[in-house]
Amino acid sequence: MLCYYSTVITWRQLFSTHFKRILLPETFDAENSLKLTSLGRMDLILALDAGTTGVRTLAFDEGARVLDSSYRELTQYFPLPGWVEHDAAEIADLAVATLRDVATWARESGHRVVGIGITNQRETTVAFDRETGHLGHRAIVWQDRRTTESCQRLSEQGHSDIVRSHTGLVLDSYFSATKMQWLLDHGALDGALAPSLATIDTWLVWWLSGGIDGGVYCTEPSNASRTMLMDLDTLDWSPAMTSLFAIPLDTLADIRPSTTTFATISADIVPELAGVPITGVLGDQQAALFGQACFETGMVKATYGTGAFVLANAGESSPGIFDGLITTVAWDLGAFGPATYAIEGSAFVAGAAVQWLRDELGFIEHSEDLEALALSALDSGGVNFVPAFTGLGSPFWRGDARGSITGLSRGAGRAQIARALVESLGYQVRAMTDAFRASGVGLREIRADGGAASMDLLMQLQATNSRLDVRRSATLEATARGVATVAGLEIGVWHSLEQLGELWASDHHFTPSDPVAVDAGYAAWLRALARA
Repeated sequence: MLCYYSTVITWRQLFSTHFKRILLPETFDAENSLKLTSLGRMDLILALDAGTTGVRTLAFDEGARVLDSSYRELTQYFPLPGWVEHDAAEIADLAVATLRDVATWARESGHRVVGIGITNQRETTVAFDRETGHLGHRAIVWQDRRTTESCQRLSEQGHSDIVRSHTGLVLDSYFSATKMQWLLDHGALDGALAPSLATIDTWLVWWLSGGIDGGVYCTEPSNASRTMLMDLDTLDWSPAMTSLFAIPLDTLADIRPSTTTFATISADIVPELAGVPITGVLGDQQAALFGQACFETGMVKATYGTGAFVLANAGESSPGIFDGLITTVAWDLGAFGPATYAIEGSAFVAGAAVQWLRDELGFIEHSEDLEALALSALDSGGVNFVPAFTGLGSPFWRGDARGSITGLSRGAGRAQIARALVESLGYQVRAMTDAFRASGVGLREIRADGGAASMDLLMQLQATNSRLDVRRSATLEATARGVATVAGLEIGVWHSLEQLGELWASDHHFTPSDPVAVDAGYAAWLRALARA
């Protein structure tokens, strides 16, 4: 029998268990928050980035430059094949720890934190009781495939078209609705006084603003649009979708613009940031699109993180449905402009495959060693790597696919397998950019970020595969930069998208080369994909 995760957490327990109390700083002064002094004191925006493998807080100055950061790795749980879970209490723990680290540095350096932005892994779902703090189950991560059969049944019953038309998404276990349904069906909220089903942004805003002692329960459209429960046109919860998935409306958070004052940090949770407002929230991939200054229709970014995600700015009107791709909300800037939409392609595994090669096979000691190993081989020697460890996303949408390494020969070794992995990351994104073109979406160039984007080999392969110039961002922390600048708009650190666009810069420009070799490799990879 499966044992369900259950715990009670309060801010007092988290604080007393993990941290020593220090002197409380001055209360945040909004009236004087944006002044610089002759002593070099700067006003800073913090970005809290709650990702899939870890939690990071970064401090940004008025030039959108990173001045300090703190990172903690997040525990991954794999209770059954295809299942991936996180401990939401640990996410809150790491958020507080990294915020305190950076806030302490800022105070000791004579700077002041004037606002906070939160960005997060998007579809991961938390079930908890807002009244008591009970967590009814571990959070179900976006990579989790336990509801694949449920999605297939709904599709067989003819619900795919209505889901697509209302939400822009495909019926896939990637998204939150069937995760919420599973949690309800398995008793995660039984007996809850204030039952809550939420994404990680909502969980963190609620926790940091006080939790059971007055925490604010809210979300925003870039995250809500990933649940399969929000109507793309109204930017509100869809009665048709909540009915289809049997999700009670009162379990869901209020949807607010991405740029607004969501809440203020509780002195009991993070005393160093008492009263500092949370003024921006975005899902991680939309935050990267914003951080890459893709403010005009047709501008594209590719993020190579745990997965690989390609988003194209689709303008201020819902662009409709595109084969193999999804339509989502990029951001809603509230008073700064109308909502903006995006077209997205998603590969579920990218950097996660590098970690697998490192941790499970021991090919490399550090992730950054992969490129050197791959470059030690002239080519992959006929080896094909399909990193479908948690199924295939865009444009294939095959939840039943599994990872494979094929084409092995006696001459193939660690270098050839490493090379095949790097090539597969480029092939996954090529499949998405090909789908964009097939749908008539014009692409200008790719602005690249994320850890794997540091590999020149991958960036050159990507440019050649996709027939697009690739500009690697000068900062690979585009996700954090995006939510920091969204948060800064609300409180006047920056005043316009034009100003933010001028701050963006690339560190390298890759142009397509002769495609003959990569085209042959891509054709072989597609054949291997079919067998996966």
